[in-house]
Amino acid sequence: MQVTKRQLLYILIVVVGSYLTSFAQVTSTEVESMSKNADLIVTGKVTQQNSSWNSDNTKIYTEATIQVEEYLKGNNNGNSVVVRYLGGEVGDVGELYSHMPRFENEEEVLVFLKRDNNNADYKVFNGEDGKINVIVDHKTGEKVTSSNVPVSSLKAQIKSYIRD
Repeated sequence: MQVTKRQLLYILIVVVGSYLTSFAQVTSTEVESMSKNADLIVTGKVTQQNSSWNSDNTKIYTEATIQVEEYLKGNNNGNSVVVRYLGGEVGDVGELYSHMPRFENEEEVLVFLKRDNNNADYKVFNGEDGKINVIVDHKTGEKVTSSNVPVSSLKAQIKSYIRD
């Protein structure tokens, strides 16, 4: 039996479409889980970062200050929140950890945060998946995620999960 180009193209479209649909469902499920389990969800801009060694000089941690634009869940009773994460640079030594979020000054973000069980610090919930970059679509002027999802839609989705 010979497969025509048309049949092969149809099979490819079905397979790719199925993959993309399942990917979208996984992403939605992750957003739902993070929304329900995070202690704090905010949008805002990173204003500063400070890296330092832990008390026994074995790991570098960075504290990123986020100027809060909006609290989607919880409230820190302030205009900013500090997020602590593994990695950073101290002097000429740098540490980078896989699956850990990294922040850049002046970067706009939507973050899912969790209180650290060992102290009062906030950490990004669910590793790098808990930090979503926000950019401006230059064609529409609308804020979107790096995967081109309108931030307004994502915020509405998060709020609906929290209400459930």
